[in-house]
Amino acid sequence: MKYTVFCSGSKGNSTLIETEKVKILLDCGHTKRYLTQSLLDAGLHCDQIDAVIITHSHIDHVSQLRLFKDKPVFAPHVLSSREDTIVLEPFEWFTLGDLQIYALPLSHDAEETFGYVIKHQEETLVYITDTGYIRETDFETLSNADYYIFESNHDVELLMATDRPYLIKKRILSAVGHLSNQDSAYYLSTLIGLNTKSIHLAHLSSEANTERHALEELVTTLETRQTRINPDLIIECAKQNEPVTGGSL
Repeated sequence: MKYTVFCSGSKGNSTLIETEKVKILLDCGHTKRYLTQSLLDAGLHCDQIDAVIITHSHIDHVSQLRLFKDKPVFAPHVLSSREDTIVLEPFEWFTLGDLQIYALPLSHDAEETFGYVIKHQEETLVYITDTGYIRETDFETLSNADYYIFESNHDVELLMATDRPYLIKKRILSAVGHLSNQDSAYYLSTLIGLNTKSIHLAHLSSEANTERHALEELVTTLETRQTRINPDLIIECAKQNEPVTGGSL
């Protein structure tokens, strides 16, 4: 299983998941030009995507759905632009090609938001963005995956120093907002295991975070909590306007 995070952040989110049998997109945000060019750079055309899976209906995750008008779209609820949305059941597995995908409800200020656990043969990828917290009852499902694409949205001090209105800051910090670097680091230090090959920190705020803040918080927390890790573990940040890859075909 190979993944390419085309974009991750408030301007757009989209991740390509590929196996030898299937190619899917998790979300389809950003601009038409950026997303189509990213697919072309990956050797693909929009017509070669087998399905689109949506996490939630915020515009930065669904803005380019029209590019995939002839493709099946899976989501937590019927999308306003796609009356033929295939609605997923929470806490249930479904199959796309040779992928097994688990729909995990999250806590975000959208109509309904899912994260996804994706299995291919012996490998597992966890995709968690846009949530204010993760339930402890879901830890077992999310533990010791091979790959994590995981929200690390903001540094709290940097967020509070921005010019954003107080109500927006309060929303981001709330249980239906976004994971801070500290939150993300705690969860990842709890979840990852010796099977974990790579972590891509996702949905970094352009105003209230930096790659250095996010990476340092995670590395420090892993060391402080003495988390057992794969000695070859790769930790990187997903980017807003530059694809990053992981896994392999």
